[in-house]
Amino acid sequence: MIIKPKIRGFICTTAHPVGCGRHVGEQIEYIRSQAAVANGPKKVLVIGASTGYGLASRIAAAFACGAATIGVFFERPADDRRTATAGWYNSAAFEEAARKAGLYAKSFNGDAFSDEMRRRVCETIKKDLGQVDGVIYSLASPRRTDPKTGEVYKSVLKPKDKPYTNKSIDFESNQVTQVTLEAAQDEEIRQTIKVMGGEDWQLWIDALMKDGLLAKGAATVAYSYIGPDVTTPVYRNGTIGAAKDDLEATAHALDERMKKIGGRALVSVNKALVTQSSSAIPFIPLYFVLLMKVMKAKNVHEDCIHQIYRLFSQRLYNGLPLDKVPTDTQGRVRIDDYEMREDVQVEVGKLWKIVGNENLSQIADVEGYNKDFLKLFGFGLNGVDYDADVPADIPIAGLS
Repeated sequence: MIIKPKIRGFICTTAHPVGCGRHVGEQIEYIRSQAAVANGPKKVLVIGASTGYGLASRIAAAFACGAATIGVFFERPADDRRTATAGWYNSAAFEEAARKAGLYAKSFNGDAFSDEMRRRVCETIKKDLGQVDGVIYSLASPRRTDPKTGEVYKSVLKPKDKPYTNKSIDFESNQVTQVTLEAAQDEEIRQTIKVMGGEDWQLWIDALMKDGLLAKGAATVAYSYIGPDVTTPVYRNGTIGAAKDDLEATAHALDERMKKIGGRALVSVNKALVTQSSSAIPFIPLYFVLLMKVMKAKNVHEDCIHQIYRLFSQRLYNGLPLDKVPTDTQGRVRIDDYEMREDVQVEVGKLWKIVGNENLSQIADVEGYNKDFLKLFGFGLNGVDYDADVPADIPIAGLS
């Protein structure tokens, strides 16, 4: 199959197996170029392991810490009509690289919100690893089925109290537009919290604790975002923010339980990045193309893999005890510090006020955004022949 990118809205409906493999390889090469994280975890479960921050976490755990890893995700394999998803190809490439390095790697593809998935993963941990000392929670999904009631919850991206209008960007036309989002209803807020809040994370930790599968001194981390004032009405003060508040409240409750085994439960606030999920949020992509321009000019821009390596090496596993992990006043680990630097935010704020169609290409890094977006699906990687006929049906070696 000769595979080309097919863009529909904010997603790409095709993925390139060789390109995805190369993208994973570049992240592994970066990690290998850095110092090993000597105090890092050795047996790690990553829930949401196939793309973005979850994939970067699995790569960092394996290749910076030498960890055995189990990844959980929900991806689609190839069939006669279409390619597999990027996450499928990413996971296949990771598994192959891990095995070549002599590292244990096993993957589970299916509904990570289900009790059945938790049961299968726990059984494998018990059988193969005994316990885990690291649990990364990085699920991003638009819906969730309640494992107890069967109710299907759907998340929405809306402000909570009143409609919000601001600038956004249409990447199909590369035009600055005005977007208005209507205020969410109470039921929409409830369902968004159910999908993106802390309930499922807690269910995973409950299952692991019940079976005695968390090692002494284990750490579990979930990922969050805060962002600037311009995105606050729709993000932090919106439905997603309500879910993130719930996630952080869950972290505090889990932290008290984890401390009993010498461990920690923490939320890491990461920077804005090009991911499949962030591309769907109005206003965020325009903010991000301005942010990229400023951060690159100041030489402080980071991708997922750079962020997670810094999280591991400078925050979680920096040689200090877990109770000394640096956090903000609300107990959150902050690796959005470069993004939220005053000089960065002041400059982005100035650009936001003046950005329009006449100056977009000059003051925003639209080209960089588009390149990073296509990379998520394996396109635009150096050394890949995109005119070659390649097999689309790629197996994941450690799939259970």
